Amino acid sequence: MDIVLEFFDRYVLDRVYAACLPAPPEVLAHHSLSGVGYNASLGADGASSPYNYQFTPASKYISFEPTPWAYMSRWPRDNVWRQALSLFMITWIFGYVLYFGFASFSYYFIFDKATFKHPKYLKHQISLEIKQALTAIPFMVLLTCPCFLGEVRGYSKMYDTNADGPGTWYNILQFPLFILFTDFFIYWIHRGLHHPLVYKRLHKPHHKWIMPTPYASHAFNPLDGFAQSIPYHVYPYIFPLQKWAYVVLFVFINIWTIMIHDGEYATNSPVINGAACHTMHHLYFNYNYGQFTTLWDRLGNSYRKPNIELFYRETKFGKAEWTRQTKEMETIVKEVEGEDDRSYEEKVKEKKVK
Repeated sequence: MDIVLEFFDRYVLDRVYAACLPAPPEVLAHHSLSGVGYNASLGADGASSPYNYQFTPASKYISFEPTPWAYMSRWPRDNVWRQALSLFMITWIFGYVLYFGFASFSYYFIFDKATFKHPKYLKHQISLEIKQALTAIPFMVLLTCPCFLGEVRGYSKMYDTNADGPGTWYNILQFPLFILFTDFFIYWIHRGLHHPLVYKRLHKPHHKWIMPTPYASHAFNPLDGFAQSIPYHVYPYIFPLQKWAYVVLFVFINIWTIMIHDGEYATNSPVINGAACHTMHHLYFNYNYGQFTTLWDRLGNSYRKPNIELFYRETKFGKAEWTRQTKEMETIVKEVEGEDDRSYEEKVKEKKVK
């Protein structure tokens, strides 16, 4: 995240902090908009100044040289409070951009609108999904920012160049290692969230969506969403991870989360825990807890193979398949939640008929 932070500092935040928290006059006197560099010896009697920030590029591959604005704030770039606030704002805004950008793309170009006719599709579901996501994302970001802050301040094992890391071979190996590590721990965290003592308090809001749309991807209780993201943030504190790979993986994870909620059953894979597997999870609750693969569900005896009817359009939205799904879902929801308090479109239509 230090690369991302450096980019936003250079093009946005330096000016914001210089305007909102300007450095004292004696500091500004040593530095003007026409100047380059910074006088780091402004302390009294030759003492080190609290404004002695020196620019060090976050990456040797690409860097964003600071403008004079970078040296004109009471909070220099390496101030911990500035970094924390900046990371919070960047992640919050970027989280919304990723969510609306990719969820909307999936909704308009991939998601099959025939899902709206499913008997377990909720009344006003998309607006409810978006409302919950908008509420949850800032709090999930707040919980996540300490992890990012630790990375920026050098407490993780993230590296920049091959010379800093284990070797060129690891640049490829780190991706499957990251997937396997996070998939294993997310499986157990997710399964734990289905424990009766936890489910209704934390995870039930995400299971409100029996037939989710892409906008359900981030519609969590914030503690639930953060809990399932913990392995992503723990990994670079335990294992080496290249900085640019981390940025790529961060974006990939958010896109993947949207993809498994898009209802497009593109592949009937026995290995990949895709949208079809995750639909089984939303319909039948106690199956397919994995994030990326079916490995841990198979080993944990919680794997449920997606109904073959889901992979053929003529049966995917057929009455027989929907009736079977509904009947079993209603039985399971009584065991898991008790009374089903959801408001379905079907019930609204029935009332209009009467």
